[in-house]
Amino acid sequence: MSKVKIVSIIYAVGIIIGALFFDVWGANTTPLKTMSVFGWTVIFIIALFFVDKNERK
Repeated sequence: MSKVKIVSIIYAVGIIIGALFFDVWGANTTPLKTMSVFGWTVIFIIALFFVDKNERK
């Protein structure tokens, strides 16, 4: 299994955990919850960049 797939699976699991347990997409969403999802996505994009860069070497 490639590293890109592993990073994508970890991201998806994190989003599912955020949706189910932390109620990120609930009616009472705070700015902290919104920023945490944004931060998780930024980390995902950075991880994809570096994993893809290392796989091409």
